[in-house]
Amino acid sequence: MDLSGKNVLVTGASSGIGLALTEELRQRGSHVMAVARSIAGVDLGGADVHKYACDVSVRDNVDRMLEDAVRELGGLDVLICNAGFAYYGPLRAADWNAIDRIYRLNVFSTIYSALKLKELHAQRPYRVVITASAMSFLAVPGYALYASTKAALRSFAAAYRYELEPGQRLQLVYPIATRTAFFGAAGKDTPVPWPSQTAQTVARAIIRGLENDTDDIFPSRLFWALNILNGVMPFIHKGIAAWENRKLRSSINSVN
Repeated sequence: MDLSGKNVLVTGASSGIGLALTEELRQRGSHVMAVARSIAGVDLGGADVHKYACDVSVRDNVDRMLEDAVRELGGLDVLICNAGFAYYGPLRAADWNAIDRIYRLNVFSTIYSALKLKELHAQRPYRVVITASAMSFLAVPGYALYASTKAALRSFAAAYRYELEPGQRLQLVYPIATRTAFFGAAGKDTPVPWPSQTAQTVARAIIRGLENDTDDIFPSRLFWALNILNGVMPFIHKGIAAWENRKLRSSINSVN
């Protein structure tokens, strides 16, 4: 796909991967609608980016956002569902509200948006890009809820793709831990899992994936290799999980 002149909507655009993506898309001549709850005060580097304040965990907000994007941009070629968050901590109490909150944003909003775009476009071409996670393959202690939301997106995509018309595409991105404020928001003193990379690295990988029509985008070659090796040597995942579990227990002990 040539991104020049394309109309692109990016959620979670106020920081991290979403902010880096917005800049990369601007440089390629895309018309971008940058969406986040607190987007108003964010410096996006130019007047050609449409800022749109929206909480995408609410269904009616998603409906309005997509309708406004089509009207303001004159159509929508690419939807990048990047908004999401994580909880970090041990599995202690059964908290229904915590489960509901993370699934509404990470899963329900993303799946609903993908279905809504298909409804709006019928048989016309479009792209949906979803920020999943390496944890949808290799989950680690402390992130059980988060990993489960990303695994749900991976399974949804596997079936959704079979029902797409020619010219329609769903692309999934599997970043490793990204060095942004994301992990700080997951909990106080949250350790960043290994390995990690920058938001700019992930954003550039997404751009390459869009330009090259790549269904599954792996910004880290190291993780891509580890994931393949884990298929025949599952002790790799067990070793990483054991390491992360020690970090989790250490963080619990430091608090106590």
